[in-house]
Amino acid sequence: MKGLSSRLAALRREHKLTQKAMAEALGLSRQTVSNWEKGEIEPNIGVLTKIAACFGVSTDYLLGHETYTTHYEEKYRQEGFYWGETINALAFEVLKRLPPVKPLRLLDVGCGEGQAAVFFARNGYHVTAFDIAASGLEKGRALAQAAGVPVDFFQADLLRHALAEEFDVIYSTDVLEYVPPEHRRRVLGHWQAHTAVGGLHVLDTFVEKSFIATAPDWEHGKEFFWQTGELFSHYAGDWKIEWMEEPVFACDSAGVPHQHCMDRMIARRMA
Repeated sequence: MKGLSSRLAALRREHKLTQKAMAEALGLSRQTVSNWEKGEIEPNIGVLTKIAACFGVSTDYLLGHETYTTHYEEKYRQEGFYWGETINALAFEVLKRLPPVKPLRLLDVGCGEGQAAVFFARNGYHVTAFDIAASGLEKGRALAQAAGVPVDFFQADLLRHALAEEFDVIYSTDVLEYVPPEHRRRVLGHWQAHTAVGGLHVLDTFVEKSFIATAPDWEHGKEFFWQTGELFSHYAGDWKIEWMEEPVFACDSAGVPHQHCMDRMIARRMA
């Protein structure tokens, strides 16, 4: 099963394991893991369960049976742009802090309908952008075509997509709340490992406050609040936090006025 072999190899690389280390964790031989990744043999269901537990995924995902959906799939099919056409202020911070005076590679994680990705491409960045909602990507491609700029749009789940190249900027807004607490260190660590020295992470996420009610369009069971300062705590060592804030602001994205609190951060890889 080609899909299974490629998923096993991608998960192993994402977790920075050699074939030998993965085999030892499962109590098997390195040759067995090698044969899985070549597609010559397949693990039995008992071993698949162990692999799924090891990597924090489901057996359905390993077998290619699991389908991920989001309520934004339907929202993005509506006429116009669900999030409007105003570009997030964080995008302008990228321009100020790391302007594309030379070719720079930028990854937009959870790009939605593509407004920010196209904005970056129009300003000279080499842009790659992905989202889980196919309808949003369709709008993004149309927007890029109308603007006459190239953007590499593709569909992926941020919890499972393994980066294969290095980026100068990783930009992600209104997305990290879809990363459950147990996967946050892995996901952010993977992004950090694929960021060039001198590169930026420009991120935000919703934080929980007792005095703010949960938004009416919150996807319970799929979205998870962060705690104040939690995002910043993942950027130590080689990273310098250049700017951070925690604003409370009004929103009516579901047609019902409500409030949010977010942690916003710009961090630069120094070494």
